[in-house]
Amino acid sequence: MSDAIEKKDHPVHLAVRMAQGEQFGTLFKEGMALVEATAAYLDGPGRSEAKSLARPAALAYATESMRLTTRLMQIASWLLLQRAVNEGELTFDQAKTEKTKVKLTTWDSSHEESMASLPKRLQDLIETSRNVHEQVLRLDQLIYTVKAPEKIETENPVEAQLGLLRAAFDTKR
Repeated sequence: MSDAIEKKDHPVHLAVRMAQGEQFGTLFKEGMALVEATAAYLDGPGRSEAKSLARPAALAYATESMRLTTRLMQIASWLLLQRAVNEGELTFDQAKTEKTKVKLTTWDSSHEESMASLPKRLQDLIETSRNVHEQVLRLDQLIYTVKAPEKIETENPVEAQLGLLRAAFDTKR
């Protein structure tokens, strides 16, 4: 009974729940499957497709596949770090420190015109990686930019939750 009372006295941190729940599990599986699918494509059919491209398209292929693998390594690093927190292998503070080594950079859209010359499968992988990357960025921002629990308790808990919801659904970034 005291557990129920204690839980009532403290606000629920939506971002933490999202990072530990089914939503994170789904994101983790999707991200890691994308890493595997991309590696299989780039080492197999992608290599053959790249050889048949004209020089400008081949250069675009090399550039975009490098960006894709970099983005996926950032995603995988972040997901593995967050999973370590969820499984108790790292504390939140340790993860916050380690997270500074994972650069979740945004992509440069100035190369969009070269995308049309790329094989369809590579275009699909790039688009999927951008979607997963965006989800990771949102979750990262929610988890690691939330005020410390001590500070939240002194504020109106409803207002704090509304702020988290606003941040979660803000798509103007």
